[in-house]
Amino acid sequence: MSAYETLRHFADSWGLLAMLVIFLTLCAWPFRPGAKDRNRDAATLIFKDENDGE
Repeated sequence: MSAYETLRHFADSWGLLAMLVIFLTLCAWPFRPGAKDRNRDAATLIFKDENDGE
């Protein structure tokens, strides 16, 4: 087997599985229980004024 065929086989099997796991992790990351406050802050950041609190 050549190096190309070996890498191609790896990418077709384990590489694809690794990319799927990373994709699902990144999609689920904002929905974890501890992220509620940070998500709310990020969503309302555009409405904050430079002079808020003064």
